[in-house]
Amino acid sequence: MITCVAIDDEPEALEIIKMHVSKITELDLLGCFFDPETAIDFIEQGSVDLIFLDINLPGFSGIDFLKRLKNQPHVIFTTAYSEYAVESYEFEAVDYLLKPFEFDRFLLAFNKVKKVIALGGSETQDAKKFFFIKDGSKTVRIQFEDILFIQGYGNYLSLTTKKGKNTVRMTFNQLMNQLPPQSFMRVHNSYVVSLQNIHKIEHNYIFFHNQKIPIGAGYKKDFMRKINI
Repeated sequence: MITCVAIDDEPEALEIIKMHVSKITELDLLGCFFDPETAIDFIEQGSVDLIFLDINLPGFSGIDFLKRLKNQPHVIFTTAYSEYAVESYEFEAVDYLLKPFEFDRFLLAFNKVKKVIALGGSETQDAKKFFFIKDGSKTVRIQFEDILFIQGYGNYLSLTTKKGKNTVRMTFNQLMNQLPPQSFMRVHNSYVVSLQNIHKIEHNYIFFHNQKIPIGAGYKKDFMRKINI
């Protein structure tokens, strides 16, 4: 059973979440909150696996709310404003629901949480932040947050990070099994990107400041859905 709470200043939004949760037997709603301060106290006292969090809360934003938490559960942001989508991934949000959302979209977000918990539920929080690759004769530790994008060519992958480039003999499937699925996505036959490090999206290209990569036609629809655009 996955436990959750919902935080929103709109009663109608909370009622919709209650209705959707009632249809999922694996999900247990522990409480709904209008007041962020009360929600913080509740989350810190108990074991909450998942937060449905409105990004526009009275007094401060949902992102400010997460900064206040000592131990952050998994998060699904809910909001009427799509411009926060990319920023939400900086906080490893599993998904981003754009209001109004139907049950099918809600269920898809929940299934992503299940997958994340299944992949990382037995790992410590620190272990989820990096992995090791073999680059020639070197073994290199790669921080997930440092990765900008990964390019594939032949039997090799080139990882472009904030610190430089590394090459590893590995397939995309092998790599994706090591990356947190909420933060990385394949957007082209030859590219995987870090959602949290995207600078902008323009004319079928994703920009990482002075670097850009193409969005493949077969990947564009899923990519735009992922960031709710």
